[in-house]
Amino acid sequence: MSSKKLLYEGYCNRKPTVARESFGSANIYERHAKSILSKASGYIRAYDFTLNPYRGCQYGCSYCYAAAFSPNPSMRQDWGNWVISKDNAPELLAKELQRWDDRHPNRPPKIYMSSVTDPYQPFETQKRITRQLLEVMVAYQPTLTIQTRSPMVVRDIDILQQLKRLRINMSVPTGSERVRKDFEPRSPSIQARLLAIGKLKYSLPDGGDRQVRCSITMTPLLPTFPEEQDEFINKLEIADRVVIQAFHASGNRSLVATTRQEATDLKRKYAWWYDREEECYQAFKSKLSAVLSSTEIKEGAEGFTYE
Repeated sequence: MSSKKLLYEGYCNRKPTVARESFGSANIYERHAKSILSKASGYIRAYDFTLNPYRGCQYGCSYCYAAAFSPNPSMRQDWGNWVISKDNAPELLAKELQRWDDRHPNRPPKIYMSSVTDPYQPFETQKRITRQLLEVMVAYQPTLTIQTRSPMVVRDIDILQQLKRLRINMSVPTGSERVRKDFEPRSPSIQARLLAIGKLKYSLPDGGDRQVRCSITMTPLLPTFPEEQDEFINKLEIADRVVIQAFHASGNRSLVATTRQEATDLKRKYAWWYDREEECYQAFKSKLSAVLSSTEIKEGAEGFTYE
């Protein structure tokens, strides 16, 4: 690929430099990346690297801060309708993990997958890049945290069973399906996500030289209707940790993690929560702590560590 600025078909007026196909309603672009492990910072600074098999995400959640890292303003506006597939990611990962191992033979790296995409978005059923990356990791045994909202993660239990230090974070920001359908209508149901965590807990036992953890991340914490809170919170007992976090600040600045306007507009529908957001947040946090006495309750960056 030349050093000139990449142009994406459907989002530029000039001749594109990246070919396009489609998967469902999304434009898919395939390109070779120059590297696959990026230095971790910010909320995930406890890790050595982030690993993103894709750029963009078909789930297109209204609040997703990752839209800020889109290639251009048009693609940022069309968040959820395009994905860039890093086809050479497995080969790159093998080279970069070997390089790390040569320099740090007694310290496997800590990797967070993923920070600006979902490694198990629908296109993964066809492309299987995430699965190939996991196969590479088995030989190097990094400390790995997987962040997803997809039950598809259970597909790879056979490989996950071979990793010794693993945390799986399942994003479940609300206990109310009505809220989910407003804020993230393309995402899997709450029930499907919780069932997936249950299957992972059963299939990936902890003990001996293996340390396996499962978290529920409510980031951002969306409203859960009062009449549904008790039942929902009880279901969270399956997790070792529950992480909560308020919305990022709003804004349109490029390359800054901010809450998108779509989510800000939706908040008006839930004035009963957002007119008293701090009060509702603290009340929900207190209820989590009271009901989940054997589960870690953490906030913000503290909740995204492996330990």
